[in-house]
Amino acid sequence: MKIETHWADVKRIFKKSFISSFHYSIATVDINGKPHITPIGSLILGKPGHAIYFEEFTNHLKNNIKENPSISVLAVNSGKLFWLKSLILGQFSEPPAIRLNGVAGKAREASSHEIKLWQKRIKFVSFTKGYKIMWSNMKTVREIKFTEIEQVHIGSMTKRN
Repeated sequence: MKIETHWADVKRIFKKSFISSFHYSIATVDINGKPHITPIGSLILGKPGHAIYFEEFTNHLKNNIKENPSISVLAVNSGKLFWLKSLILGQFSEPPAIRLNGVAGKAREASSHEIKLWQKRIKFVSFTKGYKIMWSNMKTVREIKFTEIEQVHIGSMTKRN
């Protein structure tokens, strides 16, 4: 899949993934070649091939990127109705998951626009104690440049686009 022509589809699937599971999975490799997967709820897709995520709690991820900036992000639509409909029909109407591969850039201070995007995403839980503890003061972002999109295929139920 080409990033420029399929980015709207990627963003749609990522949105459904976030709604159904409240996070994405980011995979990196440590200095010894050991894989590490980190759940990230703060990834925000931007213009084609670009994203940011807030890097407040990601010690292993942060350290791995210092040694090897290559990353892979997995978004899975875990919606029960999506899966039930797909199982009944014997076919997924769209990819159940998308993998984005790319390179992480340097960490930097978030812009006011980026902070507003984050606050908009989690506004519906802003009344909670957990929001105040974890997410009310997010300030460091890391940019990602994606170079490849992969649909996740699950046998013959998945259309090959």
